[in-house]
Amino acid sequence: MFKRILIANRGEIACRIIKSARRMGIATVAVFSEADRDALHVEMADEAVFIGPPPAAESYLKIDKIIEACLATGAEAVHPGYGFLSEREAFPIALEKAGIVFIGPNPRAIAAMGDKIESKKAAARANVSTVPGHLGVIEDEEQAMRIAAEIGFPVMIKASAGGGGKGMRIAHSSAEVAEGFTRARSEALSSFGDDRVFIEKFIVDPRHVEIQVLGDKHGHVIYLGERECSIQRRNQKVLEEAPSPLLDEATRARMGEQAVALAKAVGYDSAGTVEFVAGQDRSFYFLEMNTRLQVEHPVTELVTGIDLVEQMIRVAAGEPLGLKQSDVKLSGWAVESRVYAEDPYRNFLPSIGRLSRYRPPAALDEFVRVRDRQCRMPGCRRPVVL
Repeated sequence: MFKRILIANRGEIACRIIKSARRMGIATVAVFSEADRDALHVEMADEAVFIGPPPAAESYLKIDKIIEACLATGAEAVHPGYGFLSEREAFPIALEKAGIVFIGPNPRAIAAMGDKIESKKAAARANVSTVPGHLGVIEDEEQAMRIAAEIGFPVMIKASAGGGGKGMRIAHSSAEVAEGFTRARSEALSSFGDDRVFIEKFIVDPRHVEIQVLGDKHGHVIYLGERECSIQRRNQKVLEEAPSPLLDEATRARMGEQAVALAKAVGYDSAGTVEFVAGQDRSFYFLEMNTRLQVEHPVTELVTGIDLVEQMIRVAAGEPLGLKQSDVKLSGWAVESRVYAEDPYRNFLPSIGRLSRYRPPAALDEFVRVRDRQCRMPGCRRPVVL
């Protein structure tokens, strides 16, 4: 097992990784930019290394600075968290050349799942259910309209290198395909530097369900149930819950088995998430695979009792999974809610500002006490309605 690891990230996820490492008796090294000099993850870690100015491109995204920090502190492995370098194929390759272990999947798996078109082809080869569509790159508007008509409306135009809802357009007619194709390519190029798009059938009233998988370096892969994130805002997740209220045991098992089949097909060896779009009839189709720890991983941990960060560290150290599929039991229900700041005076555009008041969730007994409090108007005996 490692004696010292470095966390190539900041904020909440860095703190989360530090907690699991500390519980395992592993020393931690934080990295920080000038903007994060007084951040909590810097205070929590056993050591901290300054890596540059506030812009991420000059600090957290600089692979050479991360490696220098590892060599200077004796860190044997790096956990990337999520975002930043977590899904950059070049990062684990550079770490390996420097004799440092990447706490995440191997670069071949990252590459295989990093492109939406290629990942769908890999899923089809692994007999994973995929959305009907054209998996080749669409060259022009005429080809886009012809393919959309063959698939049948409505269709979804999507960026091959996309994510986070960028480069996506729904089209209900040929005219909308032409307009959506141009806009999707433009947005894909500006967001990802890659204007390739493809077209697939749009599932009406879809549910977004993702399966958490966990693999080791010995060929073992299991699934840890699902998370549903159908409630979204601008194609960004708002509520995430586990388990999904849509699935029954049989559907959960089928989705889990397909997720495992895909992970094995690409030699996956860490924590990852296979995303599906599901119909109201519980039909489901592969969307993409996220080759990293996700923001919403704690809801899976809460219903399974399995520390995903710990498992990632153990797998990276070469340990075989200490869990069999039959050991995974779902207990209870967990929900994660994200807060989105928007400016109502600017047509609800996403906006950041100063947080002036924060009210954390109250315990149930406090909620009941407040709910049943009588209103203070003269002669009023009605309870306050929240």
